[in-house]
Amino acid sequence: MAGKRSIFEEVGSGTAAPVAPAGGMIGARSTGARRGIRIWLLVLFLLVATMIAVGGLTRLTDSGLSITEWRPVTGALPPMDEAAWAEEFAKYQASPEYQLQNKGMSLEAFKSIYWWEWGHRQLGRVIGLVWAVGFFGFLLARKIPAGWTGRLLGVGALGGVQGAIGWWMVSSGLKGSMVDVASYRLATHLGIAFVILGMIAWYVFLLGRSEAALLQARRGREAKLFGLTTGMMHFLFLQVVLGALVAGIDAGRAFPTWPDMNGQFFPADAFYVPNGAWWQAFFENPGLVQFIHRMSGYLLFAFGVVVWLRGRRSPHAVTRVAVHLVMAMLLAQVALGIFAALTAAQVHVAITHQIGAVILWVLVIRARHLAQYPVAGSIREGTA
Repeated sequence: MAGKRSIFEEVGSGTAAPVAPAGGMIGARSTGARRGIRIWLLVLFLLVATMIAVGGLTRLTDSGLSITEWRPVTGALPPMDEAAWAEEFAKYQASPEYQLQNKGMSLEAFKSIYWWEWGHRQLGRVIGLVWAVGFFGFLLARKIPAGWTGRLLGVGALGGVQGAIGWWMVSSGLKGSMVDVASYRLATHLGIAFVILGMIAWYVFLLGRSEAALLQARRGREAKLFGLTTGMMHFLFLQVVLGALVAGIDAGRAFPTWPDMNGQFFPADAFYVPNGAWWQAFFENPGLVQFIHRMSGYLLFAFGVVVWLRGRRSPHAVTRVAVHLVMAMLLAQVALGIFAALTAAQVHVAITHQIGAVILWVLVIRARHLAQYPVAGSIREGTA
């Protein structure tokens, strides 16, 4: 017969402690070095953003065709003596750009444009190296979170494709009577750069919170705002590509007036292309290309107002701030675009306009992320 138990004795004393309930599948997945990978991606983001700016300056200074060969490895070393410089200069002298546009250029002037293009390519090599060291370092250390290996590999693969497309672009300006690269190839090159930048930004935002926190946040997803910001992201990407077409044929310097285009709403001879079909005007006629870019900009602004009107009613303070930032940057970008047109795309104005596109791109992606994964505020803390 069991002995009497004290009324003060805890129930279950002397028995094994109960087993704590197991966490869910999300919590059980490998979280890896999320913070370390996020920092690495932030470095890549800054490098790619810098690459876009340097690429824009290379184009604006007409430096992109100064190196006439694609040597991914040996090209990392610039000319080291006068004989090497003379050899590089001789190669450039055989190009259409020199023969038709820069005849008589001095060696010193050539060095100036050479360094711009060499720096542009060198920065591409640095980006590839930073990606490779980071990716394979985290992979070998088994610190990549579950489900992230393919995403991070995709960034590097797209970067490799971008390098090949860069040469495909440059090669278009080294034959026939070309003195610039083909505008549609330039647009492809810049478009992929923005895709890479957008992917990295999205991943940085995702890695800022745990998978469990993201799963919880998604329950408050604002579907309509997410759809609107997704639409704005696509629209903005189109505008970036159209801007590259403008830059590719120097269309920004052809009509230094606003809101008209040299006194007209629609430019004269918009569909004229010397020795070309009418449809080529959409890529090669400066008036038509700039007109489309302007009209698209107006429509993008109108769409941005719709997104802002919807976003400012979000129940989440962080999302509302994000949408306000998008609208503020959109206004600034429109002003920069007008200023670029009025100054005939002066270098400092045009490159500021391009950097503005990068900032707006990231802000739209952030607003889209917050619509998908809102940050819940607190009434007590005044963040609701």
